[in-house]
Amino acid sequence: MAAMTTSAGSPDAPRPLLNRRLAEFGTTIFAEMSALAVSTGSINLGQGFPDEDGPQEVREAAVRALRDGRGNQYPPGPGVPELRTAVSDHQLRFHGLSFDPDTEVLVTAGATEAIAASLLALLEPGDEVIALEPYYDSYAACIALAGGRRVPVQLRPKDGAYHLDLDELRDAITPRTRLILLNTPHNPTGTVLTREELTEIARLAVEHDLLVVTDEVYEHLVYDVEHLPLASFPGMRERTVTISSSGKTFAFTGWKVGWVTASPALVAAVRSAKQFLTYVSAGPFQYAIAEALALPDTYYEGLRTELRAKRDLLSTGLAEAGFEVYRPAGTYFVTTDIRPLGGTDDGFAFCRELPERCQVVAIPNAVFYDDRTAGAPFVRFAFCKRTEVLQEAVTRLKGLTLS
Repeated sequence: MAAMTTSAGSPDAPRPLLNRRLAEFGTTIFAEMSALAVSTGSINLGQGFPDEDGPQEVREAAVRALRDGRGNQYPPGPGVPELRTAVSDHQLRFHGLSFDPDTEVLVTAGATEAIAASLLALLEPGDEVIALEPYYDSYAACIALAGGRRVPVQLRPKDGAYHLDLDELRDAITPRTRLILLNTPHNPTGTVLTREELTEIARLAVEHDLLVVTDEVYEHLVYDVEHLPLASFPGMRERTVTISSSGKTFAFTGWKVGWVTASPALVAAVRSAKQFLTYVSAGPFQYAIAEALALPDTYYEGLRTELRAKRDLLSTGLAEAGFEVYRPAGTYFVTTDIRPLGGTDDGFAFCRELPERCQVVAIPNAVFYDDRTAGAPFVRFAFCKRTEVLQEAVTRLKGLTLS
């Protein structure tokens, strides 16, 4: 085997095998903490996956598709027509947005692939991407793979919630800014951007001729507030790539069925990158999710009601255990500040010790920050679990004040 060389050709220092753009990203924290949950027999409130399957009728729709031979071979590159039509109908039904299922909808392997394909398609090396910090860890990796430069704008905790500083957002825009990457409802903070905030973001995007990619996978998981797609705001229909998926809404995270809705030009660009990633995926499940999207309003209302109750159960329990709690307006995550508990203000150390202390697993929010110091004392818990599991977790967590 030939000796590895440096990029300059010197044989003295072997060139690392990993692409330098990914060098700062190790094993995802979700893999580490989920493995810790298994090894310690802990309740896993770290990774955001439900511990119950979604609707029976949706599972049966997948079984029917398998048995009928629908999707067992390669589905069409843009997605099966039934799902593209269902996505188009969903956008009109819930958001009043009209998209052509043939030219303005693209099915992806979950939202993660949609984000990767969008950034790979729309960025050139050196382009700046503004992202709300803390942000889902794949954002940073995908921006790096595309050769972009991430510019974080922090959501800051105050009065029991996280808030966007619009002045800071304005100041972050430079002549090199190409794109704003938004996540609302926001993981991990649970923030849902308001009409006023989105109006200003839209104005800035139009003024500076920016593209916007919006991750809206938690669009139906909102409590006591309204989710407003940025694409519905003046001037944004032609410059916004809207991303969503079925995993969070229907509790089938393993199926990995997501989608993009955008103008024909933007969809064509994203499709050009997506075709060299998975090409196609989840054939039979696409047919099932097409049926899921047509479920009646009672399903979506019931989902919100159930998750609101679980949010309140976990939030109250965490507060009683001594955490400072930021009760979320959306998603199925609760962010907490560990400093009132005393001991450490290092979320990494806290989360690695938590399984031994009370057999519960959480995620340190610092992994979602460029500025690790700003995120150090914050820890995220997921409440997309059965009520009895959350009740047991709350009981265990209350033991922290005694340990």
